[in-house]
Amino acid sequence: MKASLAKYSPYYSIIRLSTVLVALTLTFGVGVQAESHLAVTKHVPPAVANGQARFISQLPGTQLLNLAISLPLRNENALDGLIREIYDPASPSFRRYLSVAEFTDRFGPTPEDFVTLNEFARSNGLRIVNSPSNRMVLDVEGSVAEINKAFHLTLGIYQHPTENRTFYAPDREPSLDLGIPVLHISGLDNFALPRAKNVIHSSAHSGKSTGSGPGGNFVGSDLRAAYYGTGPLTGNGQSIGLFEYAGYELSDVQLYFSTLKQPFNIPIKGVSLNGVPLNCPPQTCDDSEQVLDIEIAASMAPGLSQIVVYVGSNDVSIFNQMAADNTSKQLSCSWGWPDDESSLDPIFREMAVQGQTVFVATGDDGSGTPGDVVWPGDDPYITAVGGTDLTTNGPGGSWKSETGWSGSAGMPSKNGIPIPFYQKLPGVINPSNNGSKTLRNIPDVASESNTDQWSCYDGGCFEGNGGTSYASPTWAGLTALANQKEVSEGKAVLGFLNTRLYNIGVSSSYNNVFHDTLIGNNGAYNCVKGFDLVTGWGSLQGAVINSLVLVNGTD
Repeated sequence: MKASLAKYSPYYSIIRLSTVLVALTLTFGVGVQAESHLAVTKHVPPAVANGQARFISQLPGTQLLNLAISLPLRNENALDGLIREIYDPASPSFRRYLSVAEFTDRFGPTPEDFVTLNEFARSNGLRIVNSPSNRMVLDVEGSVAEINKAFHLTLGIYQHPTENRTFYAPDREPSLDLGIPVLHISGLDNFALPRAKNVIHSSAHSGKSTGSGPGGNFVGSDLRAAYYGTGPLTGNGQSIGLFEYAGYELSDVQLYFSTLKQPFNIPIKGVSLNGVPLNCPPQTCDDSEQVLDIEIAASMAPGLSQIVVYVGSNDVSIFNQMAADNTSKQLSCSWGWPDDESSLDPIFREMAVQGQTVFVATGDDGSGTPGDVVWPGDDPYITAVGGTDLTTNGPGGSWKSETGWSGSAGMPSKNGIPIPFYQKLPGVINPSNNGSKTLRNIPDVASESNTDQWSCYDGGCFEGNGGTSYASPTWAGLTALANQKEVSEGKAVLGFLNTRLYNIGVSSSYNNVFHDTLIGNNGAYNCVKGFDLVTGWGSLQGAVINSLVLVNGTD
């Protein structure tokens, strides 16, 4: 069973809209208005454009919607070059990360353009909800009538062609009376809803798990023991940020740790975006994804300074706030939606130059997982996390063995994302793993995801949970441990991991750093020696977590 937002307000849904790159000429003068220009790419869902979705009625003019309007980066070629330098150990810029202010000054929209966008919003009756310091995104709220007028369109209600629900969408492409380039407008439709990448309360687990939870199920402390051990690192001084599409009940987290008789002392900070509430009452809301993310992150790194839970309805708003805050150097997302690379990739690049690591769960339907669930796991600046089936040396014991989980989503990108530079290293793609030499291959790494885990959510505690949703916060927790060590030695945090991971993978250090899974498949792909499209490079050998900070034996 997949967690969904079906019982949430439809206005808390994610949309997928295309890039808007419109260069307009703004004419200044009394009584003169800028000419309206159509956006270059498409915002109307194909089902609306081709008439497959039946029109029902106009969306009520008084209904309020939240939009995120994105502006493009400047100096993108220089930004890409800087990312290479920051993650090249031979470069003088190695691990010399930028602050948010430095990034914004060099690569963000100009102050003048951001002011112009703000004035456009205000002059069209849109209320400014959030104006992050990186000037990348402006969050606004407006009535349907105001939005229709501002963007010269009509929002309507349509019958979904494949799902038993209605959705709203524009009848035409938006046009803007605006004299600056606009990258993206998000929030004009809810044709596609986001999906959590967890499997809840399944009876299909193998029954052979060796965890310390009820029924032998694994709990977070088992994962910490297996992948790290009993060392002193706790994530002290580090913060983990979690990406969520609905709120959470802290009482569920407290129930988890009190039932296990384990301490829980990490402050949980909620950040609400797009008007989405931070709470999630079990009568009207499912908090299984949100709470398990907190439980696993807290278990892996029990000494964290905080866990920041970003709750919103718009992927652009949530990720951009994570970047603009820049307080959590390890971030985890276990949700998927249709690809909107053009709007998110600039934010992920900002995170990379700021030293933030973003983990995304790949999904739970093996190689058949659709691209609109995988995303944003196949973005080149994301560390994609797949799934394994773990066996430990008894409850709370050390790692014993691991195989590929059949549900682990892995494949060449179904969203058409080109292969990134780090996957072009000799030895990564080969006939054995059957990876693509032209498309981004996922996952990059993996950890326990089978449906043999115990969690508390929705007011109770349940066995048989699983999914790569567990793997992503596991890796975020492990990275918090490694970053704690780096900072304690006066070094910078690890930042975007993929260059480091792939350099280790093709080096002689590989078998000392990763558990290489050799058994298992996800449908179309098999676990093989080294990199594969079921588990990537595999899971981390926690006893040598120090090696995570090495590249070919040097730092």
